[in-house]
Amino acid sequence: MSDEKNNEIQPDNEEEIEMIEAIDIDDEMKRSYMEYSMSVIVSRALPDVRDGLKPVHRRILYSMYEQNLNYRRPYRKSAAVVGDVLGKYHPHGDSSVYDAMVRMAQEFSLLHPLVDGQGNFGSVDGDPAAAYRYTEARMTKIGGELLSDIDKNTVNFSPNFDERLKEPVVLPSAFPNLLVNGSSGIAVGMATNIPPHNLREVVEACCLLIEEPAVSDEELYSVIKGPDFPTGGVILGTQGISEASRTGHGSIRIRGTVRTDTVESGKRALIITEIPFQVNKAKMIEDIAELVKDKIITGIADLRDESDRDGMRVVVEIKNDANDIVILNQLYKHTQLLKTFGGNYLALVNGRPERLSIRKCLEYFIEHRHDVVLRRTIFELEKAEARAHILEGLLKAIDNIDEVIATIKAAKDNDDARDELITTFGFTEIQAQAILDMRLRRLTGLEKEALESEYEELMELIAELKILVEQRSERMKLIAAELREISEEFGKDRRTIIDPNAPDILELEDLIDDTDVIVTVSKAGYIKRMALDVYRNQRRGGRGITGAKTREEDYLEQIFISSNHSYILFFTNRGKCHWLKVYEIPEVTRTSKGRPIINLLNLEEDEMPVAHVCVKEFSDDRFIIMAASNGLVKKTKLSAYSHPRTCGIWAIKLDEGTELISAALTTGNCEILLAMKNGKANRFSETEVRTMSRHTRGVKGIKITEGDALVDMLVMEEPVSVLTISERGYGKRTNAEEYRLTHRGSGGVINIRNLERNGPVISAMAVLDDEELILISAGGMIIRLRIDEIRETRRSTMGVRIMKLPDDDRVVDAAVIRMDDDEEDEEGKESESEDKDPEEDEPIE
Repeated sequence: MSDEKNNEIQPDNEEEIEMIEAIDIDDEMKRSYMEYSMSVIVSRALPDVRDGLKPVHRRILYSMYEQNLNYRRPYRKSAAVVGDVLGKYHPHGDSSVYDAMVRMAQEFSLLHPLVDGQGNFGSVDGDPAAAYRYTEARMTKIGGELLSDIDKNTVNFSPNFDERLKEPVVLPSAFPNLLVNGSSGIAVGMATNIPPHNLREVVEACCLLIEEPAVSDEELYSVIKGPDFPTGGVILGTQGISEASRTGHGSIRIRGTVRTDTVESGKRALIITEIPFQVNKAKMIEDIAELVKDKIITGIADLRDESDRDGMRVVVEIKNDANDIVILNQLYKHTQLLKTFGGNYLALVNGRPERLSIRKCLEYFIEHRHDVVLRRTIFELEKAEARAHILEGLLKAIDNIDEVIATIKAAKDNDDARDELITTFGFTEIQAQAILDMRLRRLTGLEKEALESEYEELMELIAELKILVEQRSERMKLIAAELREISEEFGKDRRTIIDPNAPDILELEDLIDDTDVIVTVSKAGYIKRMALDVYRNQRRGGRGITGAKTREEDYLEQIFISSNHSYILFFTNRGKCHWLKVYEIPEVTRTSKGRPIINLLNLEEDEMPVAHVCVKEFSDDRFIIMAASNGLVKKTKLSAYSHPRTCGIWAIKLDEGTELISAALTTGNCEILLAMKNGKANRFSETEVRTMSRHTRGVKGIKITEGDALVDMLVMEEPVSVLTISERGYGKRTNAEEYRLTHRGSGGVINIRNLERNGPVISAMAVLDDEELILISAGGMIIRLRIDEIRETRRSTMGVRIMKLPDDDRVVDAAVIRMDDDEEDEEGKESESEDKDPEEDEPIE
């Protein structure tokens, strides 16, 4: 214990003991960190709301002002400016000063550059500026407006870092630089990111606030439409602008300006002429190249940068089979051709950080400008009054020139002469000194007239200045007039377009081409989407090609044609409706099994889709008509299915043991044909079926005999043929007029014969000559052929062979493809198999 005491450091005297202060290290760390934080916030990272400048920018401009580097003077080496700023006002690294000066000179960084740079000051490709020993700079004309009248006691000055000199606390700022040029910076625990705005719009909003301080936000923000970026581009929607303007915080989505054109190679190309603010063009081009390399975007044939001094031009050539709109949307999705600008209007107000609305920014600027104008007016008034006072003495002296000269001649020295003038004539000391300093040439008649004229002008000026000092309203009028002069001289047309109707968010379907596709569903519930051209045309009687690899106990059950952007309403055997976008179905290869439909639709046990309706939009003038296995039909407005739930919505109320077998879209005035398994059909008008709500039972459509069942329903809007397909690959095409028009609920007429050879009917469709047919078998075989290859026959014939099947296979579904003329495939005229049955074309009456 004694050794420990001996090892302790003992103070030499009592005074040293008193100098030691015990402090808590946690408190000291907090205090030190807070001091550091406030130093960064106030002295480095955040702009002042009054002039929109950070200290480093303010010091650079003031140094240029002191060196008389205005727009009329020759350029000077940037190194001279940087050195002057470092030596007098900014005791930090030279890179911090030069980088700030470079940014103030870049036309792609500031809407109105404050520094006029000569030499390499960087590029939109991210190239750095040349070293400051190689570049030259001076203030721009509008940059000089920030320092206008600084010599008229308009702003306060504070000592520099070593208290040798004075520097301005804020610049007079003749225009709202914070909003016009914006600002960005990261402090401790906070950041600012203010976008630039159009000078004309900001000035007009200022004038509106000056003239009508109580103007509504709606009217004020209708003047300032939104940010105006120096790189142009398009702002999507107005919601982000509105939030940022009113709250000081909001996300604004900007995309580049792109047009479609044909280039010299003859290919279509996307020409990018503008990119979003603060986007590196070279990096964006690299990103596009990587996306092509990684096959994320597959429709681009070539990519090159043709930008020059006349402007930006990035050419993205499109492959012949690609959709340029889809490629453009993919570029928006995966590159910075579409970017979100996070607006955060944070600035220093009276030395404290504050988040501001645009209205607040303008109000603080106007108040600052009012103080500047008032101080300038007082300064000019005092100067004018001082000059008038001197002129009064001079004019009085000229009127009494002989006595004044005699008094001066009689005086012993200058001080005695001054005292005698004050005593004899009542001059003030300032007037007496001015008389003594006056030259003899001022005694001429012309000089007296000049003095009198100058005095009269001064008195008029003093009267005007006194009005300005006394009346705030007059000062406000002057502020508005000066702002409009600046707007007239420096204002430019808006570069950034605002598209109020554009969606703020890019939807997934914008990245997907809206082309027709084939959708198939297997008996076990596997669904897939394939390109339409994977199946080429064959002649009837062909063997088909493999459409899917299914499990031994599974087989393809449904096939239909739709477009990627359409909605599919899936109607299940239990009478429910489920909602799905076609592009949400996985696109796979022809032989792929697909994806379980239960992963896409929220189906219950033993519930499977049995019918589908593809629509682009939901409207009240279209209807869904359904048929159940017990022969009932039901009609409901399409709009009733526009808001389905995740678990589906009821489409029809079914009797016990009954299932829904078909659903179709109608206009309300179509004709309906119900086809039975054993070869009968009933045709009647849709108008006989009244419109009902969703969860209702329906009305009788056809009379069903024992052992028979309803297999399909046709909706006919125009003169068509009825194509009936049987299980064994046979079918027949008959003009719809062959089926006499009866009434709903009747037993129907003969549709097809010879069920022993053909097998039961599995499908009936309304077709036209220029359409195509796809058949699918339980074994996964698919055949595609033209409808006009199946010749029309009478209603009660047995039909012809359409698809040759093995003995253990059967047709399970069919779909019709409506083809445009330019989609016909010449290659499809070749058949894979031309086997024919010699008896297949012989009709049986």
